[in-house]
Amino acid sequence: QFATRVVSCRAAELRPEGGGEPVRGFQVVLEDTIFFPEGGGQVRVGLGRAGRGPGRARAGGTDVPCPQPDDRGFIGDVPVLRVTRRGPEAVHFVPAALEPGAEVLLSLDWERRFDHMQQHSGQHLITAIAEQMFGFKTTSWELGRQRSVIELDTPLVTAEQVEALEKSVNEKIRDRVPVTVRELAADDPEIETVRSRGLPDDHVGPVRIVDIEGIDSNLCCGTHVSNLSDLQVIKLLGMEKGKKNKTNLVFVVGNRVLKSMEQSHSTEKALTSLLKNGPGEHVEAVRRLQSSVKLLQKNNLNLLRDIAVLIARDFKSKPAPRQLFVLHRKEGDSEFMNIIANEIGTEETLLFLTVGDEKEAGLFLLAGPVEAVENLGPRVAELLEGKGAGKRGRFQGKAAKMSRRGEVQALLQEFISHQNPEA
Repeated sequence: QFATRVVSCRAAELRPEGGGEPVRGFQVVLEDTIFFPEGGGQVRVGLGRAGRGPGRARAGGTDVPCPQPDDRGFIGDVPVLRVTRRGPEAVHFVPAALEPGAEVLLSLDWERRFDHMQQHSGQHLITAIAEQMFGFKTTSWELGRQRSVIELDTPLVTAEQVEALEKSVNEKIRDRVPVTVRELAADDPEIETVRSRGLPDDHVGPVRIVDIEGIDSNLCCGTHVSNLSDLQVIKLLGMEKGKKNKTNLVFVVGNRVLKSMEQSHSTEKALTSLLKNGPGEHVEAVRRLQSSVKLLQKNNLNLLRDIAVLIARDFKSKPAPRQLFVLHRKEGDSEFMNIIANEIGTEETLLFLTVGDEKEAGLFLLAGPVEAVENLGPRVAELLEGKGAGKRGRFQGKAAKMSRRGEVQALLQEFISHQNPEA
C-alpha cells in the first residue's frame, strides 16, 4: 500500500483487451504511484516522496521500453482497471471519479505484481546465461498470461543446450544471488557497458540499471525480485520456430511452475481414470485408441458410401421420375452428398442435400441443371445463412442455420413449378 494525492481526473473510455464495447470511466493521474504502467517507459513507479516503494517491488525511475503488463489493484475502494504511460506520467483508468487534491491509499494486487517480478527477473537471468554459455543473444521477449517467450537470435537450439541452460539458471537461483537496482546519469559512460535495447525518444532524467550480481547488468524499467532465490525455480518448456531464422524459448518461473505442475497432475489423474491404467502407460493407450478410431472412421466412411449408393438407386427405381430430390442426414460429409449426386445424375433432377445437426450448422449441396444451380445457389446459401461456391451444376458450402431447410425446399419447389406448371 502507498498513500498519495490525486492530481487530475478526467472522463475517458477504455477499450477491453478482448474486444467489445468501450467501458466508460476516468483517467486519474497521481502525485506518485506504486502501479506499474503498461508499456513501461520512463515513468517513476514505486518511489513515493520518500524514495521508497513497497519492499522488493521497488520500481524506480523507468527508462527502457518494457514488455511487462501493467499492475492492478485499488485506489481507495475504486478498482484500477488499466494503467498506461503518457509521457512521464502513469495514467490510471478507474470506473468512478476521484476528487483532485484528495489523499488516497493505493493497494496493489500483490499476487499479480509478484508474478510479473518473477517472470521478468527470470527472463534477465535466462537471457544472460544463454549468451554466456552459447552466445545466443536475446532480440525480444514477451511476458504472457500463462507462459513467457524469449526470442533468441539463432536458428537452432538443441535439446541438450536447453537442458544445460535450465540446469545452470536453477543453480544460480540456489546460490541466492542478489538483484539490485541503481540509477545513473544519462551521460554516465558506464551506461555503455550494460545490456540495453536503447532509450526511448522521450527519455529524460536518470537511467535505471538492474544488476544480477556477477551475472548481468541491464537497462530496464520493470519490476524485479531482490534475490534470485525469490524466483523459486525456472522451467524451460521447449523451443518453437521463430521469425527470420530465430528461435523462441518458452519458459515459466516460480509460482507458474507450481500451477503448471498442478494442471499436469490433474490431467494425469483424469487420464488414469479414463484410460484405466497408470501414467506410464498413457501414451501407449492413446496410440491404441488412435488406431482403433482410424479403423472405425474408415469403416464408417465405407458404410456411408454404400448408403449413398443405395439412396440414389432407390430414388432412380421409382416408376415416376421426380424433378426435386431433398435429403437430410445427421451423419455424412461432402463426399456422401456428391456420391448421391453422381449416382442420380443432375441433368433433369434438382437435388438439395444437407448433412449435420438439424438445429445447428452443417454442410449443403445443391446440384442439378447448370442454369438452375447458378440462379438458385447463392439464394440457398443466403437462406441458410452460410457461404458456398459452385461450378458445372453444383453449388456447395457451409450452412449456419440448418433449421431453415424447409424454406429452401419451398424456394426450389416454387422454381420448378414456374419452370414446369404441370410438375
